[in-house]
Amino acid sequence: MRVLMISKALVAGTAQRKLEELAKCPGVELTLVTPEYWQSDDGSKQVLERLYMSGYRMIVTPMTLNGNFHLYYYPQLGKIMREVRPEIVHIDEEPYNFATFQAMRLAHKHRARALFFTWQNLYRTYPPPFRQVELYNYRHAAVALAGNRDAGDVLQRKGFRGPIRIIPQFGFDTEIYRRAAPRPVRAAGDPFTLGYLGRLVENKGLPLLIEALASLPGYCRVVFIGNGPMKSELEAQAARLGVAQRVTFKAGVPSYEVPQQLQQMEVLVLPSLTRPNWKEQFGRVLAEAMACETPVIGSRSGEIPYVIGDAGLVFTEGNAQELATCVRQLLDDPALYATLASRGRERVLEHYTQERIARQTYEVYLEMMDKQPHMTELQSANTRKDKGMVEDKQASSNILKWFGSVTPRNKPEDFQEVRNEFENSVAQEVVSEVSHEELLPDLKEEQK
Repeated sequence: MRVLMISKALVAGTAQRKLEELAKCPGVELTLVTPEYWQSDDGSKQVLERLYMSGYRMIVTPMTLNGNFHLYYYPQLGKIMREVRPEIVHIDEEPYNFATFQAMRLAHKHRARALFFTWQNLYRTYPPPFRQVELYNYRHAAVALAGNRDAGDVLQRKGFRGPIRIIPQFGFDTEIYRRAAPRPVRAAGDPFTLGYLGRLVENKGLPLLIEALASLPGYCRVVFIGNGPMKSELEAQAARLGVAQRVTFKAGVPSYEVPQQLQQMEVLVLPSLTRPNWKEQFGRVLAEAMACETPVIGSRSGEIPYVIGDAGLVFTEGNAQELATCVRQLLDDPALYATLASRGRERVLEHYTQERIARQTYEVYLEMMDKQPHMTELQSANTRKDKGMVEDKQASSNILKWFGSVTPRNKPEDFQEVRNEFENSVAQEVVSEVSHEELLPDLKEEQK
């Protein structure tokens, strides 16, 4: 089976191991489409890392509006589809993003079965045109992959009627994420480092770490590894609480350096806080630390308790006292510490390896191929004038017109800057490349 995967997340080298495992599956001819880099909204730039390249083809292609999460797209995707002639298009993007709409319509034109992936674990409504994009993708996807249980529930609540499979986006390479050497025996009073690795943003609950540190023994330390807008606020809090000398900040590191950083921590803490517009979707760094036999402590936000299971400690969101109590449990009970370190790696080996995630994904592909209609059925479906089918080609460009005329509520100034480019280049690429069916039923359904 010819599989085309479209993913900006696969600029991260360690994630590419999943592709090597997928390519080993019987009959899979895999091609990846990915950009040269992804510009994160925290100012960091994730440049493509070429770490695992065996068994599949990687096409590095330009991305227009790189860094604009909802609006980016691939101007050369139509050309790539014609060349690859995929049977399955794996769109590794959220259903409300324009890139998913672009890929879904091209897949529909080329008679390929398509799936999308979602982490979105909160029910949210989107203004036009994003809701129409979402509805279109719901109607045309053969399968949806959800990274957590709540995301699957949200899909059903929002109207997706197809099959949903709960599979994390990526697994973990346990040959990379492993302890390079046994952890030295810690003597009483030796430094004990509480670590955090990720973006320094408000919803990660990072002030709790410093607040908890203030009530812990003086040999306890906190290290923050990552970039983000909260750094100055955290520095000020540490100074105010008199623990500034016990708090260290390090810049974000490439993915291949993450295992080494995790091994230097005594415990990894993820104190995420649920917000009206966000809750923890997985907590990838938890599994990375567990694979490195670094015990983990996490809040009860979103998927965190399910990821940790019985292989770590969990505390109530926003409760610094409970967090400090969890740390003291590890300080006071070396046997518990050793048990959680061992149990964490065992849990990753059982549930979260790249091999396991790849195999689960492959099984979804097999389901999709089994449901693939014969070409005669496809041709019949394309010529049939069912109720609601739109034959006016102009109608199918309504979504594209919206992108040029509707200003999103969150960043109107950003949208205005790209408006002309979006109308011109997207209209030329997408409207000329895709078929023009079934848009108005989506719009009418939304207007009811």
